[in-house]
Amino acid sequence: MSVTPEKKAPGVRVSGLSVVYRTPAGELPAISGIDLELVPGSITGVVGESGSGKSTLALSLLNAVQPPGRISAGSVEIDGLGDVVKLRGEELRKARGRHIGYVFQAAQNSLNPLKTVGKQLLDLGRSHEVADLRGLVRDARDLLGRMGMDGARVLDSHQHELSGGMRQRVGIMLALVLNAHLVVLDEPTTALDMITQATILRIVREVHTERGLTTLVITHDLGVVAEVADRLAVMYGGQVVEQGPTMEVLGAPRHPYTRGLLRAIPRLVGDIGEAGALPGRPPTLGTIPARGCVFRERCALRLEVCETERPPVVTLGASIVACHVVAQETGQAGETAETREAVEEQQVVGSPAATGVRDVRGEKT
Repeated sequence: MSVTPEKKAPGVRVSGLSVVYRTPAGELPAISGIDLELVPGSITGVVGESGSGKSTLALSLLNAVQPPGRISAGSVEIDGLGDVVKLRGEELRKARGRHIGYVFQAAQNSLNPLKTVGKQLLDLGRSHEVADLRGLVRDARDLLGRMGMDGARVLDSHQHELSGGMRQRVGIMLALVLNAHLVVLDEPTTALDMITQATILRIVREVHTERGLTTLVITHDLGVVAEVADRLAVMYGGQVVEQGPTMEVLGAPRHPYTRGLLRAIPRLVGDIGEAGALPGRPPTLGTIPARGCVFRERCALRLEVCETERPPVVTLGASIVACHVVAQETGQAGETAETREAVEEQQVVGSPAATGVRDVRGEKT
């Protein structure tokens, strides 16, 4: 399938997005006040530890958060669709697949074990009223062939006859075969060996460019986003704490959490002691603080204001950081003796020479 003139890569604008889950303790926030823009034709990576809200954000783009969860506030504006949060019923069903393709974290979860891949493909085509089912099968075979597989054999196979990497590629095919131009990949390389990971990332880059897509990649692996993403958003405790051009965020991280993620990456060369795990544990759904900075319990630069006030959003060129210390450092908030001391410490501890922070591909930044 080629990109049709009327279907160009869409822009996506997520504004004030919040998702809550109903529990015996009341409704608890999974993500809170997310603002994020996907530039048309770009690949955006979202990283963070498990439980940071990455997959919830991805599902929100399809308005697919399931009970006991619900989108409690905000909007997801997609060019050509409008606000997905407001779509319901048949209108929403048609948007999924035709406009938004989704590759699930566990590819086998999106495949019916009782049907061949080909029969599931035909079911997909019929559900979206595709007139030329033979053409759909041809396109699927071509896509699978481009991904290094025998398309005819794969379409005639059940999921248990395919390896994990093959199922992942089938998931990518199903997300693309209806010519969707917004594609969400949730942990596309999880549990795959290094060679298969490299193949998947190459496919993502090539298909993204050739089909004119806007792509969102959810991952916990900074190496993945360094390889494919144009822009990077870092999530913690259901909030975006830093975002900007990928190499700018990785090369000169400003938020303490981003710095901590980079310091935790094992090095292939140099002093093995440079890598160190972040202290403490990420918050769970029931322990995300209602006030203040969500990262404060694990932050060495914590200020008194971090206990009570949500960090201001600071714009630094093409990057955005939500941090009280960065706000003070850049003169965008009132300065105190405590803040000056913390800023000086950040400048020393956060320097590449002190932390050993390198580009995740092994180069000095």
